[in-house]
Amino acid sequence: MGIEQNISELKNRIARACEHAGRFPEDVTLVAVTKTVDVSAIEAAFNAGITHFGESRVQEAKPKIEVLQILRPGITWHMIGHLQTNKAKTAADIFDIIHSIDSFRLAETLNNCSQKKLPVLIQVNISAEATKSGFQLSEFNEAVRQIGKLSNLDVQGLMTIAPWVENAEEVRPVFRHLRQLRDGLGLKHLSMGMSDDFEVAIEEGATLVRIGRAIFGDRS
Repeated sequence: MGIEQNISELKNRIARACEHAGRFPEDVTLVAVTKTVDVSAIEAAFNAGITHFGESRVQEAKPKIEVLQILRPGITWHMIGHLQTNKAKTAADIFDIIHSIDSFRLAETLNNCSQKKLPVLIQVNISAEATKSGFQLSEFNEAVRQIGKLSNLDVQGLMTIAPWVENAEEVRPVFRHLRQLRDGLGLKHLSMGMSDDFEVAIEEGATLVRIGRAIFGDRS
């Protein structure tokens, strides 16, 4: 199937997951992950109704965002990958929201260089995987307290990356735990769920699902 058909099917799956969970589909934002995806494919997704796009690398995102500036203000750019502090200023300039605040140093750097009140999500390593970024659970409360003091950052929610498993049901506890942390803080967003597990994430309260392969196919 092409991009338009993939998006149509994804929206149907999101709607079914919402119905199963007693939620409204409009409460879930589909963020199309465009890492390694070219501008023409992004335009095709935009023309098919997608307005939120996620990138993992500042150096790859910047030229795409510049070329697609013509689509503003109808397009929203999400930084969803690990962000190095030396790229924080560029990220603050080009992205509308950053999902991956995984250290106080990064948060402080973004706060100091941002020219606007920057929406951010705090990344939590719920599964404690050594290969994944994010605050450990033992660090979480102090991180929230410290980052919450930074005047140029608007903490809107939490993000996690679940372990890869063949059966998405196995990561339901990860999503549920993140939702419980979010609810305890009274925040809005939960960025969780990707191509293989987004339906379970939606059932557990995801408001932002990050989906690449199910829209654009396997990355080369």
